[in-house]
Amino acid sequence: MKAKKHVFKAEVNKILDLMIHSLYSHKEIFLRELISNASDAIDKARYEALTDQSLAEGGEEWKIELIADKEAGTLTVRDNGIGMTRDEAVKALGTIAHSGTKEFMKLLESREVKDNPELIGQFGVGFYSAFMVADQVSVITRKAGAPADQAVLWVSDAADGAYTLEDTEKASKGTDVVLTLKEDARQYLEEWELRKIVKQYSDFIEYPVVMAVTRSAPDPEDKEKTIEETKEETLNSRKAIWLKDKSAVTAEEYKEFYKHISHDFTDPARTIHYRAEGTTEFSALLYIPAKRPFDIFYQDYKVGPALYVRRVQIMDHCEAMLPSYLRFVKGVVESSDLPLNVSREILQDNRTVTVIKKSITKKVLDTLAEMKRDDAEAYGKFYEQFGRILKEGIHHDFERRETIADLLLFESTKTEAGKKTTLAEYLERMQPEQKEIYYITGGDRASAESSPYLEVFKEKRIEVLIMTDDFDDIIITGLGAYKEKEFQSAIKGDLDLGEGNKEEQKKEFGDLLELMQAELKGLVAEVRISGRLKDSAVCLVAGEHDLDPKMVKMFQAMGQEVPKGERVLEINPNHELIARMQQLFSADRASAQLKEYTGLLYDQALLLEGDKPRDPVAFARALSKLMAEGVSAG
Repeated sequence: MKAKKHVFKAEVNKILDLMIHSLYSHKEIFLRELISNASDAIDKARYEALTDQSLAEGGEEWKIELIADKEAGTLTVRDNGIGMTRDEAVKALGTIAHSGTKEFMKLLESREVKDNPELIGQFGVGFYSAFMVADQVSVITRKAGAPADQAVLWVSDAADGAYTLEDTEKASKGTDVVLTLKEDARQYLEEWELRKIVKQYSDFIEYPVVMAVTRSAPDPEDKEKTIEETKEETLNSRKAIWLKDKSAVTAEEYKEFYKHISHDFTDPARTIHYRAEGTTEFSALLYIPAKRPFDIFYQDYKVGPALYVRRVQIMDHCEAMLPSYLRFVKGVVESSDLPLNVSREILQDNRTVTVIKKSITKKVLDTLAEMKRDDAEAYGKFYEQFGRILKEGIHHDFERRETIADLLLFESTKTEAGKKTTLAEYLERMQPEQKEIYYITGGDRASAESSPYLEVFKEKRIEVLIMTDDFDDIIITGLGAYKEKEFQSAIKGDLDLGEGNKEEQKKEFGDLLELMQAELKGLVAEVRISGRLKDSAVCLVAGEHDLDPKMVKMFQAMGQEVPKGERVLEINPNHELIARMQQLFSADRASAQLKEYTGLLYDQALLLEGDKPRDPVAFARALSKLMAEGVSAG
């Protein structure tokens, strides 16, 4: 078949344009990415060969080969892995199937990306990094098990936003990626440079990364002369460090292995390496990152450690090994108790996997607890990056929610701005007569602290936790209590902090409350005396078991229907305006002003919770009228 031209998808074109114009300062990572792809391809072939020996093609050694041709100016990365069909080549090399593509583009275009080369690998577009150093990239690939004449040649210089695809022949299975290097990238043809890059980025690849090296050697027939000998040398150490004893692994080796598996350039926050023995034996090398991957909140984010069974990689991300709220953890788990042909479906209900998951979950949570206890500053940095994710465990892991609650951090009305407190520390500072843990949700600390809902708390010096994540109310409602102290929202339910005699006030203002409730029929379920207001006249509160307004808005923005809650308008009986309304009511129950004031108070309550009045124009007119009357009366 003749070469056929194809156009790249728009998002691929954008990435290629950025690569061609050399945004990255760490251009050498192109080789890390191509070697990593080659290793993945061999993993797949090796795994499928367990059930189909023909894919091993004569028992050849699995390996990745680097071929530097200085005359042609080309560098080839060759593997004998699974290879690709024509359709697979189009899908893998011409499109991007990732939910965070738009956000990734923004990051690529940002100035900070120069110092964050891990973004390429983390997003899974490492192949395109080849265009940072190459004028043209050719891919010759043959699917394992396919005949030699069913290979595919993919070629692109990326400049015109297109690539060509044609049939070709290839003697062996696998893939050759051939880079025609740019003039300013010819150093990547030098042996010393390739050795350095492989050592730095790919030393822990399980398969040998080999290269034909020519050396001068003594002539066996004439020792005074030398001859040129070419031998294949392995450039990487191939250490399975997770199987080694902890004492035999240096801190630097741990860091480099983390960078290898995570595509992250920063050092991990913590390393967890242990071997479990007993009825279920396994080795685990896990890392808690210092920096949050930008795509961790996307649905297709890859969760779980790599799973090995007797040195064979079964899958690169085993979701069944870790709960979703620990999805930031990277690493490797190896077990000899699992079968080599284990599938993702079998893993879901496998007893061995359940035991391993329980063990490593406990180990990670214990490590975080130690970190919080022994290095508060480091834990604070970790929490800034991953606290939102860790909180999900309260909702998803009922058995461990108390343990997870111990790890949570919050700002509060008693902490300095930017500082956080634990729930245990909050309990230590509680007022002697205080029975509940109070909290308020809001967009940020400033708006939460200025909220009228906190007026009586400030008056009585009662500490209130400030929660700014959009799903905090659901999390805390799910937690329910901590150390037998129940949580109480400052913006929900009927609070009574002993502010005045509510029973007497209900009698005094009862008829006025009924009139206001009738006027606001369909808008509020009740109008009642407030136990939380000190300076403001009114506020709107949700029912005890309703979603708070922030959650309602979030769900509505997502297009989801939200059950209508029982909204309550609370009035401050000590406020001058309410006293004035009571006087009007006593003088004339049918006063038009009372109805007008009631509507204005409701709109004011909407404003105080961050919403807008029902009719902003009518609200402004009524307010102007009131001001004019006030000026006239003065």
